Amino acid sequence: MNKVTLVTGDGIGPEIAEAARRCVDATGAGIKWDIVEAGTDVMERTGTPLPETTVESIRKNGVALKAPITTPVGTGFRSINVYLRQTLDLYACLRPCKSYKGVRSRYTDIDLVVVRENTEDLYAGIEFEKGKGETAEIIDWINKHSERKIGKDAGVSIKPISVRATERIVQFAFDYARKMGRKKVTSVHKANIMKFSDGLWLDVSREVAKKNTDIEFEDRIVDNMCMQLIQKPELYDVIVLPNLYGDILSDLCAGLVGGLGVAPGANIGDKAAIFEATHGSAPKYKGQNKVNPTALILSGVMMLRHMGKKAEADKLENAVAAVIAEGKYVTYDMKPQRDDPTAVGTSEMADAVIEKIES
Repeated sequence: MNKVTLVTGDGIGPEIAEAARRCVDATGAGIKWDIVEAGTDVMERTGTPLPETTVESIRKNGVALKAPITTPVGTGFRSINVYLRQTLDLYACLRPCKSYKGVRSRYTDIDLVVVRENTEDLYAGIEFEKGKGETAEIIDWINKHSERKIGKDAGVSIKPISVRATERIVQFAFDYARKMGRKKVTSVHKANIMKFSDGLWLDVSREVAKKNTDIEFEDRIVDNMCMQLIQKPELYDVIVLPNLYGDILSDLCAGLVGGLGVAPGANIGDKAAIFEATHGSAPKYKGQNKVNPTALILSGVMMLRHMGKKAEADKLENAVAAVIAEGKYVTYDMKPQRDDPTAVGTSEMADAVIEKIES
């Protein structure tokens, strides 16, 4: 029996975690769950939003399914999601964006995968607050060594892009494309402006591509890539990006297929992998049995494939697709009218998925 950590999260997290767990179990995958907590609820009781026992469980099991966790805006603790990625060296964020019949969208037949570097770039957390002594030192040093000057009233964030991290994420994209039978990798950058960070990213991407000539390779400037995805998304397959661009474009691609409610995700390293919905914790809906569990259930599909359980993964994805296409037992956001009285709750939608699996 495979042991998997289930992080129940906060806000709507516990509800959708339970729904996803039941759906995964219905496939017969034989998962033994180690259920742990993280987020604001556990912080109120223990003083920390991320108990060390939770981190150790993920380290020990190597695979986790994680429900959303709240990150306060502008105050409070730093993002637990970012902390886990950095602590466990989960350097690859994988975001499939796939069309499902029955989901409202302006597009059909979208099938893209965003591969985002997770450890560097402006999300590395190297920041200096306005008015602090160390910030003034950084600004003075930069002003002495750069033609472009920074005002003394500025906050400063550092954007590191390294050869090592770029090599491994671009190689991950090629390996994923090869494993999944995909044909092309597109590297996204702003090397025309940021020549020593994004320029390095582009140079290393091209070098890695030379070692993977069985897969087509191209590059795109990030702003042009946004326009291309809106105009002709069918031209793209696997897209690999630095951290910030990857965060932004993964939400853009989710919009192409109907929004974050159907957008699964994973953060993967050499020793651990965390599978999670890409939407937030929506605390205003906590305890209402109302929200759409699809994204976390589809993250469970990704997890099963990662674990080599392809038959169970296909069974679960097909069941989810059938429930969505039928449109009867779905949550309010998946109905043509959001106030449709026939909409079902989180648990009931999971029940419908399970029924499809078992039928």
